[in-house]
Amino acid sequence: MNKHEDKNCPRCNTVFECKVGSILLCQCTMVTLNEEERAYLRERYTDCLCASCMQAVKVEYHNNLLQENIDKLSGKTKR
Repeated sequence: MNKHEDKNCPRCNTVFECKVGSILLCQCTMVTLNEEERAYLRERYTDCLCASCMQAVKVEYHNNLLQENIDKLSGKTKR
């Protein structure tokens, strides 16, 4: 029997169904993450996010990388 669980997204508080027992059917598989993106997510959240928030955090990660590169090119340093 597959284990499914209703969860609240820690980022937006939306209720979604986690299908840890059928991971290939889970909503999280709709968002493809590379290892760096997964690490960024793990640094910020300890539980599952809804697919919309996973996508938003992925975009946030890439926006941060872009900003870091812009800052490096312009000679800015972190304070």
